[in-house]
Amino acid sequence: MKITRDGGWSPYLAGALAGLLLIASAWVSGKFVGASTTYVRSAGMLESLFSPERVKSLDYFVKEAPVIDWQWMFVIGIIIGSFISAITSGSFRTQALPDMWRERFGPSRVKRGAAALAGGVVAMYGARLADG
Repeated sequence: MKITRDGGWSPYLAGALAGLLLIASAWVSGKFVGASTTYVRSAGMLESLFSPERVKSLDYFVKEAPVIDWQWMFVIGIIIGSFISAITSGSFRTQALPDMWRERFGPSRVKRGAAALAGGVVAMYGARLADG
């Protein structure tokens, strides 16, 4: 396993392994690896705590029930695996946003946070628009 100077994996190796995982998942289970549906289902689970009848009446949640399934567990596994990888490689650190964001958007944490949030919203919107 090739380790980079900062103790993390080579992004090329990690990308190749992720690609192999995607192919294996589609071949073995007939399902594609993805995460955006999990976020929508999690929102549905959270909303059902407050208004279960509202969630049951939404067409999307009739088609994609807000339940804990393999994909939801996969996303939890990504979070746990990322944490374990960072700890074992010695590259774990707490940081609100990467340094390049400070260089691009200046010293204001609010401005950098707003840019990150806006980027995440646009990316998630695009993924959901593509039914991903």
